[in-house]
Amino acid sequence: MTKKQKKHLRDFGEEHPFYDRVSKKEVKPQICQLSESSDSSHSESESESEQEHVSGYHRLLATLKNVSEEEEEDPSHQENAVGLLFGGTCNLSDVSLADKSKEKDDEEPPGASQKYSEEFTDVKHESLFSLETNFLEEDSGGSCSQRTSQDPFQQHVNKELKEKEIQAAASSPPATQQLKWPVLGNLVFSSKFQKMETFKPPKDIDLKSLHLQKPLESTWAKTNSQFLSGPQKSNSSFTPLQKELFLIMNSYRDLFYPERTALKNGEEVRHVYCLHAINHVLKANAQVLANNSRRRSQKLGVGEDDDFRDQGLTRPKVLIVVPFREAALRVVQLFISLLEGDSKKKIIVSNKKRFQGEYGSDPEERPPNLKRPEDYEAVFVGNIDDHFRIGVAILQRSVRLYAPFYSSDILIASPLGLRTIIGGEGEKKRDFDFLSSVELLIIDQADIYLMQNWEHVLHLMNHMNLLPLDSHGVDFSRVRMWSLNNWSKYYRQTLLFGALQDAQINSVFNKHCVNAQGQVAVRNVPMMGSISHVLVQLPHVFQRMEAQDLASVIDARFHFFINKILPQYRDAVMSHTLIYVPSYFDFVRLRNYFKKEELNFTHICEYTQKSGISRARHFFLQGEKQFLLLTERFHFYKRYTIKGIRNLIFYELPTYPHFYSEVCNMLRATSRGEEATWTCTVLYSKYDAQRLAAVVGVERAAQMLQSPKNVHLFVTGEK
Repeated sequence: MTKKQKKHLRDFGEEHPFYDRVSKKEVKPQICQLSESSDSSHSESESESEQEHVSGYHRLLATLKNVSEEEEEDPSHQENAVGLLFGGTCNLSDVSLADKSKEKDDEEPPGASQKYSEEFTDVKHESLFSLETNFLEEDSGGSCSQRTSQDPFQQHVNKELKEKEIQAAASSPPATQQLKWPVLGNLVFSSKFQKMETFKPPKDIDLKSLHLQKPLESTWAKTNSQFLSGPQKSNSSFTPLQKELFLIMNSYRDLFYPERTALKNGEEVRHVYCLHAINHVLKANAQVLANNSRRRSQKLGVGEDDDFRDQGLTRPKVLIVVPFREAALRVVQLFISLLEGDSKKKIIVSNKKRFQGEYGSDPEERPPNLKRPEDYEAVFVGNIDDHFRIGVAILQRSVRLYAPFYSSDILIASPLGLRTIIGGEGEKKRDFDFLSSVELLIIDQADIYLMQNWEHVLHLMNHMNLLPLDSHGVDFSRVRMWSLNNWSKYYRQTLLFGALQDAQINSVFNKHCVNAQGQVAVRNVPMMGSISHVLVQLPHVFQRMEAQDLASVIDARFHFFINKILPQYRDAVMSHTLIYVPSYFDFVRLRNYFKKEELNFTHICEYTQKSGISRARHFFLQGEKQFLLLTERFHFYKRYTIKGIRNLIFYELPTYPHFYSEVCNMLRATSRGEEATWTCTVLYSKYDAQRLAAVVGVERAAQMLQSPKNVHLFVTGEK
């Protein structure tokens, strides 16, 4: 096992679902009697903690009396206050800040890669990156941008909401309007706060009209040049997709874009949201530094003037949630490229060597003989560790990696990395104050979190923009009033990117995105379903089950399956039956039922050991086991071709529509003339409308849901 694999095994008690040791020689599986203990599995999700009750505005003001001027000016005071909140993947115990302060910049201490539990504190650069003790450089161009009233950033942060508007938004339904844009397609604009305002993208876009902070106007074209070709290069520095996305981002509306795929446009989207994030941070910091200069010239002390409200209750302004370390590496590299461009004067990047070592990847770790689909290769590229977090501080032409969270401008983390530091109800070592003043939340590749653990995303959203429990040395005279009023969530912009329309992702966008500027969701319907990519000649029987409400769907599906579907396959003639189960909880329920009924079956899930997988595949191929239960997460992480399938049952429609055609096409892997006896049965309900449309197409899905008939037959691969 590699160091990263051993580290994951030590921290979580199991191997990462992705890693798979593949040898060039075919190893004959060992056939043995499975013990009862081999069927035990870990639950895929943790119980979600209830939202904490935090202290109010008066408690925050009371802390102002206890904060001395010496503490506010001493940057190390903040570091001692945050303790365990430093970037990187780590165990949250026994952190010695004094020992860490002795480490030199850009040097890895001996054995740093093995000491996974250690935290890193960059005390050496605290004063260099402190917003309180720095001032605006004359050539930074920040003051000019700050005075521009047309700047979307200024319009957004200076917008004043009233108590009546907040109360009305909580009780009134949103007003919506639909528009069609040339590239993004059907957009749904919605807002609870103001009269509905929509706009269409202009044909030509001028960089000056976007109010980009220096040096982004000059560096963006160079950084984005790989996506531009021919006429695009001379006319605009944005691709058509990037132009429309950035216009929405720059208006500070919430955005849900469910067509971001790793294989097609993933890097295009990453480039444009990184531009928006760095632009926001540079403007916010320039405003603070400019006000520092004004206060110094006027010789004002702490709390002596109420006209310089330019901050939140804590410093982190941007939170970027990505699934793997490779994605975090690319985001940081983009930030450096956007700040540096092709300038001869290089920017200062502290701790870069350590970052490359911990977030980079070794090509030798990946087995050379793995053959997987193109989309799989695009998702699982580089370092795919999913437990990490890192703070990034940006000040003019310098970038500080591994900054303490409360000294960071940008936080980059995975849902698991955030969950381990946010903690749960009753845990002693937990902290989520750093989320209190996040103004820009970017959740990239949201569909992958459905395969990791969606509970972590929900837990994060429940802790966003809560009033902090501690003051963290803040100067309350510099804090914006809407932040003190606990209205930060109405000023937070959320950008949500994924590869599919899913009810759980839609729920997060509708429930937790309450930006006063409004929301924009891309709602294109799939005209062609993934069933059109099924190459084998196969009858597809879609059976609709009835459920009274959404809460009863799980039980209704289970009883429909065991009473109506399973009896048809109990006969020995219907052997080689694969049951595809998207939900791990449904998988456990079916596995327990099959054991109770003493059915001849085997099973494979994401927690099954390699030897167990080999045995199960062998038994199923040889017909020694009639049924094979297979989880969707196993297919997501492994993409094995299961041989020997003759009958296929989709217990529920797949999360990813292309998984439907992939699994159906597995039937041709061992074609021995049994094509005439192949079957495929799919269970669905009216609550599966989105997934059904993605598989069969929107028109056919509408007919199936409205038809009085509960059974529908389609045949693919007809000659």
